[in-house]
Amino acid sequence: MRRPRPGGRGCRRLRGCAGCEQGAGGRVLAAAAAKAAKSRLRARRAPAAARAAWLWGLCAAMARPPGRSPRAWVPLLLLLLAGPAACVASPADDGAGPGGRGPRGRARGDTGTDEAVPRHDSSYGTFAGEFYDLRYLSEEGYPFPTAPPVDPFAKIKVDDCGQTKGCFRYGKPGCNAETCDYFLSYRIIGADVEFELSADTDGWVAVGFSSDKKMGGDDVMACVHDDNGRVRIQHFYNVGQWAKEIQRNPARDEEGVFENNRVTCRFKRPVNVPREETIVDLHLSWYYLFAWGPAIQGSITRHDIDSPPTSERVVSIYKYEDIFMPSAAYQTFSSPFCLLLIVALTFYLLMGTP
Repeated sequence: MRRPRPGGRGCRRLRGCAGCEQGAGGRVLAAAAAKAAKSRLRARRAPAAARAAWLWGLCAAMARPPGRSPRAWVPLLLLLLAGPAACVASPADDGAGPGGRGPRGRARGDTGTDEAVPRHDSSYGTFAGEFYDLRYLSEEGYPFPTAPPVDPFAKIKVDDCGQTKGCFRYGKPGCNAETCDYFLSYRIIGADVEFELSADTDGWVAVGFSSDKKMGGDDVMACVHDDNGRVRIQHFYNVGQWAKEIQRNPARDEEGVFENNRVTCRFKRPVNVPREETIVDLHLSWYYLFAWGPAIQGSITRHDIDSPPTSERVVSIYKYEDIFMPSAAYQTFSSPFCLLLIVALTFYLLMGTP
């Protein structure tokens, strides 16, 4: 019996023939190579993901044993020839120029110069450093402030005096919160009383709650301008002629400012407080003591005038009034004795001497 040649036509009718198996394997690999070539042509127009899939298929074909036929090495030769063309830069690579959109931010097809744009290293540390520099550093290289800006101090409105809040003015007739020697306003907000104080001083401004018009045994709230430019709200208790600071401070929602040689502040204080010697209940009526003066290193000193003004009668926080008190410079012609003297002098000049 004549043996068929390996790879011949007779081998088609025989099963288990080694030569036939080798020929069939070669034809299979050749068909895979042709399909891979067509895929390579389509992959040139496909995105990077399709190119990666095509390379993966070639690598899988190369991993299979090629057999003994020389045609089995065709996929390997195609891979070696097409490898440099297929390994195009990825869009995420640093060197992706006109063909991709990398850190340079240029779209496909742009013809810009690469020299003006600095490259960065592909390491994560370098990328994180550049991201931090661009986002969290200013042009001067200093970090941006993390805290939000502080809202400016809202000016005290005097148009509401006597209507929605009570006011005390001391100074020139017709003065307001920015021109009076001393200014105080109060109004009820929920369970609190909001106070606004302002005085022509660079030290401190205060209000005292007293059972009489004399200094001693008084609950005092003061706004103190320290050396750092801040205005702090402090709590004092008058022991005779000396103000002792109390650590328990009922003030909250504090704000203050020092501008135009004036100390101005705003704070809230509860209407009702537990009974204590140094803190009074504001739902009761008290005499109000008004004082202001200089400060040394954030500590209050003696008030500016020897006899600070006081309210003529007890003040109720539930009654809003607009009370004006002329300062000493404007009290000369307002006293009854002075008016009587002016009338007598005028009468004398009109009648003449006998």
